[in-house]
Order: sequence, then C-alpha cells, then structure tokens
Amino acid sequence: MSLGLKISSIIRKVVKKKIGSIPLHEPNFFGNEWKYLKVTLDENYVSSSGKYVKKFEDKIKEFTKSKYAVSVVNGTEALHLSLKSCGVNLNDEVILPSLTFIGTANAVMYCSAIPHFVDSELDTFGIDAIKLDEYLKKITKMVNGICYNKNTKRRIAAIIPVHIFGNPCKIDQIMKISNKYNLVLIEDAAEALGSFYKKKHLGNFGLVGCISFNGNKIITTGGGGAIITNNKLIADKIRHLSTTAKKSHPWEYIHDEIGYNFRMPNLNASLGLAQMENINQFLLSKRKLFNRYLKEFNKIKNFANLISEQKGSKSNYWLNTIFLKNSTIKKRDLIIKFAHKNKIFLRPSWKPLHTLRPFLDMPRSNIVNANIIYNSCINIPSSSHYYIK
Repeated sequence: MSLGLKISSIIRKVVKKKIGSIPLHEPNFFGNEWKYLKVTLDENYVSSSGKYVKKFEDKIKEFTKSKYAVSVVNGTEALHLSLKSCGVNLNDEVILPSLTFIGTANAVMYCSAIPHFVDSELDTFGIDAIKLDEYLKKITKMVNGICYNKNTKRRIAAIIPVHIFGNPCKIDQIMKISNKYNLVLIEDAAEALGSFYKKKHLGNFGLVGCISFNGNKIITTGGGGAIITNNKLIADKIRHLSTTAKKSHPWEYIHDEIGYNFRMPNLNASLGLAQMENINQFLLSKRKLFNRYLKEFNKIKNFANLISEQKGSKSNYWLNTIFLKNSTIKKRDLIIKFAHKNKIFLRPSWKPLHTLRPFLDMPRSNIVNANIIYNSCINIPSSSHYYIK
C-alpha cells in the first residue's frame, strides 16, 4: 500500500466519510447565525455601525481575557493597523518568520517597512528563538536604546512571532529577545483563537495580538479580524485609524490624519457573535478529531508523525498537520496529488516567503528549518463538524 493510500485511508476512517469530497476546513453553522443575521437585516444596520460590533468585541475580550478588542475587516489589516499604531515607519525592519502566510509580510510592506526573515524551529514551527538571539547578536548594535542592523544601517523596530496552524510558539523566549533588543512585539495569532501558552491566551503576550476570522478559521465572520491588547492608548489609536481617523462630531466630517476604512461591518459581527457562542464546542470537537488522528497516525509513525502541542501549550488544533519522514517536495506532492484525485483536499505549508519574488532582496538569516517544514508537512482535513453532535 502506498503512503498516499495509507494517509487517505486514515483520513476517511477518522472523519467517518467513506466516499465523497473532504475539504480541508469548512465553517460550521448550527447556532444563532441565521437569527442574528436576520436582525441586522430587519433593523437595517448591516454596515459599520450596529449593536453586534460591540457585542462581538465584548465576546472576544471575555474569551481571550484581554482588556480591549477592535474588530476590523481581516487579519492582514489587523496586523497593518497594529504596526502603524505601534510606530513602525518607512524603512524600519520588522523581524518575522519566513514560514508564515504572506499576509504577515504584506502588512509590513503596507507600512513601507522591510520584512526581515528568520528561521523556524521544527517542533512548534514558530520562530527559533535560540537561533534568532545568536543572529541578532551578530548583526545588530544598540544606540540609545534603539536596535540597528549593522549591515543595512536601518532600525529594527518590531518582531512578529506567528503561532503556526494554531500551535503556540515559544512566546516567552521571544518576549525575552524583544525586551533585550527593545523590539515591539506584535503577535500574529491569526490562526490561534482558543490556543493558550501557560494558561494565557495567545495574543496577550505582545503589545498587541491579531486574530483572523476568515471563512477557513476556527470561527468565522465571513471575512474579518480583530486586534486584542491591554494598552488603552494603542486600542484607541487602532480604532481611530480603522474608522478613517474621523473625530467625533454630530455632523461634521473632521479627519485629523490619514486613516483607513477597515471597520468590521455589523453584518459580519452578527455572524461572529453567533460563532463565538459555540467556540468551546468547536474547540472540544477539534481536540477529539486530533486525538482520533493521533491514534491512527501512531500506527504509521515510521513514515509520518502528527504535530502535537508542546509542554505548557494548549493548541486549538486549527489545522492538523503531518510531518513526513525523509521527505522531498516530490514525495510530498505525490501524496497530495493522490489524495486530491480521491477528493481529499490536503495542502502543503506555505512556501517560505524569502523564496518568493517580492521578497528575494529582503534581509534574512540562514534559513534551514523552514525549508524542511515546507518539504515535509501536509495539512489534513480539520473541520470541527466531524465531532460535534
């Protein structure tokens, strides 16, 4: 039996679907979604004002235990507004992993700043803090508390750790590095709603944390994102920028800086509120799905391992991921191609960003592990509805 057939058979067994299409990740609607959407239509508040925006933001604050939450149009713009509000400017460098969705780097570029790519570690897929510290020792100098790249002469202003596929990175180690080099810490927790590190929700370790509610995330608003923070000044700044930098006035349009129309519409927030009411059921279902996968993949662990949460971490298991032993891109793609032919829609991790055309000239460390992960990892179907009764 080929490895592609073995993996496909495991997936069909675990999701209890012998025939038919198995998408990678589907949204799950079984609560008050239709009810709240109807209210927005009946009340004629479908755009950027309405009661559901505040209710949704309050629910995010309650769940993540953050003081402030600002909802926006998507996760990429959550990062963009966070970078702008935290003082990242023209030609500043921002440290981020090469292994991440392109939105992380695009947000840096939107600020006319420079993505500076670093390597990941093989157990969490997050930034390798040990390698990063050694790298920064070699290439940086501190001048009056500001970190400069000795090679490019540019300021290194911030660092964006990413919690890949919902798995917490070693955020405490990265916090130490950000403090050591005086870098603003902005967490890309786009995929990590419901994930915790040492019992603290991800996104609360940095100055801000950014979450995505795209259609393929653990909960969805259709399109949407949020910034969580415990800093009122930053929260107010982000909200102001996201609402076209318009000052409050009964009728005048007064804008005191260049802002953005990035508010989340009430229609999307109503969907998100209904989804958040069932977040704990989604998380429980995903953990059950992971445990079933783990039991089955342990039978072929000489060929492929299922990525699991590390000590002190609690993953939402947004996308279950297998790591192929002794893999190449050709071997990986044969498995994905076989599965697709059989209507099981696997996907590889993202291509490391430092290899993409827009970023070929950007600064980077020696990147090894991100390439290994790209060659070896496959995301497998992870929809929450398989184990919700």
